Amino acid sequence: MKKLVLGVAFAALMSSSAMAAKVGVSMAKFDDNFLTVLRNGMIEQAKGMSGVELQVEDAQNDVAKQLDQIKNFAASGVDAIIVNPVDTSATQAMSDAAAAAKIPLVYVNREPVNVDKLPDNQAFVASNEADSGTLETKEVCRLFKEAGKKEANVYVIMGELSNQAAVQRTKDIEEVIATPDCSFIKIIDKQTSNWNRDEAQNLMTNWLSTGKPFDGVIANNDESAIGAIQAMKAANIDMKSVVVGGVDATQDALAAMQAGDLDATVFQDAAGQGAGALDAALKLSKGEKVEHKVYVPFQLVTPANIDKFLKKN
Repeated sequence: MKKLVLGVAFAALMSSSAMAAKVGVSMAKFDDNFLTVLRNGMIEQAKGMSGVELQVEDAQNDVAKQLDQIKNFAASGVDAIIVNPVDTSATQAMSDAAAAAKIPLVYVNREPVNVDKLPDNQAFVASNEADSGTLETKEVCRLFKEAGKKEANVYVIMGELSNQAAVQRTKDIEEVIATPDCSFIKIIDKQTSNWNRDEAQNLMTNWLSTGKPFDGVIANNDESAIGAIQAMKAANIDMKSVVVGGVDATQDALAAMQAGDLDATVFQDAAGQGAGALDAALKLSKGEKVEHKVYVPFQLVTPANIDKFLKKN
């Protein structure tokens, strides 16, 4: 299937909708910094459109609850459905429910397992995860080289293992480390924090208790990177002695970077993805054609270019 790549100024390219439309939105969970920005991006986009009404629901990280929300949206006669999946391996049933009701469905941010088999009135809007962990790890590798490292040991903190983004970002890390340029890096352990700051802090605390020497932490998301940083600072580790990378460029992550604690992150345009998902849903509800995969590019964020991203996510 063709992939459409859109720039950072995605929202500026959106088409307005003159039709009245009700869109049901099921978010994996409200209690997540990045997903909150994404959700707000949809809400702000809808405010600028005449007659567009959003019904936004919290699935509370419960697959069964999310499927029920989709079925309820269909039963209530919404014009389109947007889903940020709890479990990307459980999306076939969601697609089937929407298809049976003949209601367009758009997945946002998290890639559904059936992405290559979506019917014509379904789509996926996100950023290409093959780029996220790649950009992050290449920058970590560059920083190690800049510091004169001939060998570097790293811990990898993964997201939810049921989530395609976590799987892909971890694969990205491993593929970069497998290249000749970065083969001096060794992963000494990798475990999941389920995208969660507190879990990452506990995980890092446990790793520190082993006393193994390490040079950096490569995390699947910023919340996990921040949790690791908190554990290291609590253990009085000099943050200048380690390299830490994350993904998302959340406001908390950018603050950590300004403080000298986070070395690299990757901007994922949460608001752009949310607005893009709404735009795709409205187009599909009018019978317009939308590419099955709509990508909003990732961008590397470092202390050198952080000013460009301070007012975004």
